[in-house]
Amino acid sequence: MKREFSRIVAVVAFSAMALIATVHVHAQTYPVKPVRVIVPFAPGGGTDILGRVIAAKLSEQVGQQFLVDNRPGAAGNVGLELTVKSPPDGYTLLVGSSSEIGIGPSLYPRLTFDVQRDLVAAASLAATPMVLVVHPSLPVKSAKDLAELARARPGQINYASAGTGTGNHMSAEMFLHVTKTKMTHISYKGAGPALTDMVGGQVQVMFSTLPAAAALIKANRLKALAVSSPQRAPSMPAIPTMFESGLPNYEVEYWYGFFAPAATPKDILVRINTESQQALRNSDVNARLGQQGLQAIGKTPEQFAAFVKEDIAKWAMVVKASGVKLD
Repeated sequence: MKREFSRIVAVVAFSAMALIATVHVHAQTYPVKPVRVIVPFAPGGGTDILGRVIAAKLSEQVGQQFLVDNRPGAAGNVGLELTVKSPPDGYTLLVGSSSEIGIGPSLYPRLTFDVQRDLVAAASLAATPMVLVVHPSLPVKSAKDLAELARARPGQINYASAGTGTGNHMSAEMFLHVTKTKMTHISYKGAGPALTDMVGGQVQVMFSTLPAAAALIKANRLKALAVSSPQRAPSMPAIPTMFESGLPNYEVEYWYGFFAPAATPKDILVRINTESQQALRNSDVNARLGQQGLQAIGKTPEQFAAFVKEDIAKWAMVVKASGVKLD
C-alpha cells in the first residue's frame, strides 16, 4: 500500500514538473510568428500612435513582427469584436483604452460580447490627460471662457469626437455636465479625421488625447486651453490644468493597455507583460512617449485587471449622469 502511494506521488510530481517545463518552454518560444496588434481606431489618434511605437519596439526585442492593424468603427467596438473572436493564442492583441474598455460597456448594453468576460488584461502601457483644444478663431483663452461662450450660445458651438461614446465624447459630456452648458456633438471615425476638420475650422472644440493633438498644438494650428490631469503635462507645461482654468470639479485620465482573448494562456500573458514593460523602460521609447504627453504605467496583469474593473465602474456613473445610451 505504501509502495503504491509512493508511486502515485512520484507520478503526480513528475506530471507537475513536466507541466511546468511545458509552460516555461511555451512562454520562452512565444512568439514564433508575427503578432497582429489591433488598433480599434483610425490612424493618427493616440491609440494608433502608442500602438505603433510599442509594436516597433516589441518587434525588435522578440525577433518577430508586431503588425498594427487599424480596425475603426462603432467607437472601437469593431476592433473589440474582432479580438474577442480571434484564437486565444497570443497572436492577436488589442490596444485597448478608456474609450471602448472603460466607457463602452455602460454605453452599449446590447453588445454581443462582455469586455470583462471575453477579454483579459495583458499589459498596462501608458496614460495621458485629455487636452481641451479649440480652433484658433474661437474667441476664448481658457476653459472658463469656453464655458461662458457656450452658455451664451447654447448649441451653436460644435465639438468633435473620435466617435459616439469614445473618451473624447464622454470627456466633453462631462464638461457640459460640470459647466451646465450645451454644445453640438459632431462624431467622426477616429481622432485623426476629427482633428483634421478641427484644423480646417469645420468644428470648433475637441477633447483630444494629448498624443493626438500635440503636433498641432506645437504648430499653433490648434489652441490648447487646458489639460484634464491634476498636474500640468511635463511635455507641454505651458498648458494649464482645468483646476487652474477655473473648473476644479473636472479631472479625466485616459489610459491604454494590451488585451487578449479571454482564454489566452497565462504564461503568454506574462511574456507579453514582461516584454511590454521592458519596451516601456527603453529610454528612446520613453522619450518618444513623453514627447507625445504619454506616461508609462507599470502593472502586473492582475493589477491592470483590477484597475480596469474600477475604471469601468467609475465611467458607469458618468454615463448614467450624462443620460447617453447607445444601441
